[in-house]
Amino acid sequence: MTLAELTDEQRAIRDLARRFADEVVAPGAAEWDREHRFPLEVFRQLGELGLMGVCVPVEHGGAGADFLSYILVLEELSRADAGVGVTVAVHTSAGTLPVLAHGDDGQIARIVPPLAQGHELAAFALTESGSGSDAGALRSRYDADTGTVTGTKQWITNGSYARHVNVFAREGERVSAFAVRDFQAVREEDKLGLHSSSTADLVFESSPAERLGAAGAGMRIALQTLDGGRIGIAAQAVGIAQAALDLAAGYAKERHAFGRPIGGFQAIGHKLAEMQTEIEAARALVWRAARAKDAGRPHTVEGAQAKLFASRVARHWTGEAIQVLGGYGYTREFPAERYYRDAKVTEIYEGTSEIQRLVIARGLLGDIAR
Repeated sequence: MTLAELTDEQRAIRDLARRFADEVVAPGAAEWDREHRFPLEVFRQLGELGLMGVCVPVEHGGAGADFLSYILVLEELSRADAGVGVTVAVHTSAGTLPVLAHGDDGQIARIVPPLAQGHELAAFALTESGSGSDAGALRSRYDADTGTVTGTKQWITNGSYARHVNVFAREGERVSAFAVRDFQAVREEDKLGLHSSSTADLVFESSPAERLGAAGAGMRIALQTLDGGRIGIAAQAVGIAQAALDLAAGYAKERHAFGRPIGGFQAIGHKLAEMQTEIEAARALVWRAARAKDAGRPHTVEGAQAKLFASRVARHWTGEAIQVLGGYGYTREFPAERYYRDAKVTEIYEGTSEIQRLVIARGLLGDIAR
């Protein structure tokens, strides 16, 4: 699927996101990164534009567009600042959409509109210090007698700024999903990259909780959420890689050596050609997965393939963009080093690359890969 095959609505949403990214996000990205500042005002503005709930139905406060439109927004925002991109991705994919999919009518009416309109931020609390990829080992617990959750969650994107959190906790011997508003953010991670995003530890001490979906359905809800969320992270990776390509290609046209632009040398030109080709391939995988989700088709493997490939493309080619810039790429005078730092985590969160390979292998080989 090429850009020409997008609908008029999809192109209009993409163009809106690109203008906002270029005019509002990109000018502040270096400062937010340097100061480790969460640009809360940006998300309020995105809400006013309808971009905090792109694929949420209009009747619930969203823009009513499809999932691919949302993916286009994530790529454009991430091209300007990956921290802004991941904040919107987790807020939407892991915060808002699970309530739409598994909440009852009352929960949807009460919880979703403030999220879709950008009045509140959402988070997704699955991971604990002893349960990362092994999510089934979580220890947080729900007390049915008091209707409360107690436990500690780690690596929670948006944690310090979220008002709504989807929390996963043990209910008896099984895991259930809960909507929670009463919690405390106790520590912000000092990360390699994504300095404009929040990653925090959350503590729940007898926090009032209302169940999302059926009792014991938590792991199914978490896995379904991650299936869609991985497509969003893959889009983020494509956006980072595209930013690196734009920077490297522009530099190769302007930087002269031996009396000519360095892009005219085969070593540079061929590097950029490979870079563009792999980014286009990653984008195609992302769009394919998004279209499968829009069509209501299974997309577990497609999402895993998109994330595995796009994250590898982002990590590798941001490094090569630094190589094209030479010594300047290693300085903060240019954003290449920020792209490089931001790209690495796309191979880690929402399921590591090793987990993506496992998901793909199981889809290919069935039970023998379990």
